[in-house]
Amino acid sequence: MNRREFLTLAAAQLAACIVVPAQLSMPDIRLVFNPQNQEPNGDVLVCIFQRGGMDGLNAVIPYGEAKNYYDQRPSLAVQAPSSGSAQSILDLDGFFGLNPALAPLKDIWDDHALAIVHACGSPDPTHSHFDAMDYMERGTPGQKQITTGWLSRHLSAMATQNQTPFRAVGVAPMLPSSLRGPVSATALESIATFHLGGARSNPQLASFQAGLARLYAGGGLLAQESNLTFQAMETLAKVNPGAYVPAGAAKYPQTAFGNGLKQIAELIKAGLGMEVATLDIGGWDTHVDQGSTDGYLPALMTDLAGGILAFYQDLGDLFKRVTLVTMSEFGRRVQENGSAGTDHGHGNVMFVVSRNILGSKVYGQWPGLAPDKLVTPGDLAVTTDFRAVLAEILAQRVGNPQLQNVFPAFDLSQSVHIFK
Repeated sequence: MNRREFLTLAAAQLAACIVVPAQLSMPDIRLVFNPQNQEPNGDVLVCIFQRGGMDGLNAVIPYGEAKNYYDQRPSLAVQAPSSGSAQSILDLDGFFGLNPALAPLKDIWDDHALAIVHACGSPDPTHSHFDAMDYMERGTPGQKQITTGWLSRHLSAMATQNQTPFRAVGVAPMLPSSLRGPVSATALESIATFHLGGARSNPQLASFQAGLARLYAGGGLLAQESNLTFQAMETLAKVNPGAYVPAGAAKYPQTAFGNGLKQIAELIKAGLGMEVATLDIGGWDTHVDQGSTDGYLPALMTDLAGGILAFYQDLGDLFKRVTLVTMSEFGRRVQENGSAGTDHGHGNVMFVVSRNILGSKVYGQWPGLAPDKLVTPGDLAVTTDFRAVLAEILAQRVGNPQLQNVFPAFDLSQSVHIFK
């Protein structure tokens, strides 16, 4: 080919899998690594963002407050455990219970590795998806002066010599706001497809890649990031995702979320020194035909819980050095709407999975569902700031000593005390 054709093809190929600075947009699974074959300073942190606003009141159900719950949700309420039905609430502690669609999480609860924080969320009262997600990912509710994300600030604060291309990886079209900042991120659609187009066995591919490396040699940001891309491709070429068999009889859901968690598990086992992984599961904006034990919302819950259980089983003893946390931008209103759904609310639920947790407990101060206990216009109040949960994870399990840089203007004396 002539020079012009080469440059055109090179630009297209490299753009397809470029390692981008975190300030730019790219990627649904994002992974962060220590140096290869070096054990992380603390736990691997896996953050799952449930985009759309999960209905925490039908996920972890306060059936002990029967009148206020059942009166407000005549068609969406789930039957109490005492009904004996297979579609009834799975009792946790005599007051709270799991939606039966979340049954896989009950196995982790019974293993004392699951803690739940209820009436949890952002102190900012917005009902805007965009603003609520943005505030949560920045870790600065109510203000946008700080443009970096909380995970990026966390990574910047950690003393590490990590120079691998996998310190931050995203699998999805856009990098989340939580990882935007000074730490570069690798856009990873999937392990299997992260390579230049064409068969790996084609001898011309190696020659073409060498040509690209020469083209992007030299100084500057593009050269630095393209070199990271080539390193990433070379490393991932040694990981064989097609041959991966989950351990512990784990069965991941055949969904984008399940496959994402399976890839995170595979990369943890590959000894790449992972520090942080984030994964999105969307679709939680259930205004219409939400469903209680069957339907749209229960299907999402089944995907979420099934994926987390498979991930927990797959890692086995490795989970002693893993902490998983879920979050959603806000909860849903207590009263169901006229379309058999729920509208944007406030207080919600966070799940924390860890072998080092004081598990089998629902944490947080329960504000109640009585009309005079709700916040306008009928929402569950937030009594635990989501940053208290994240800060405790970073301090107790990840080893970050600079939490004031991660969550500025937050009172770090707030704590949930969920770890041993």
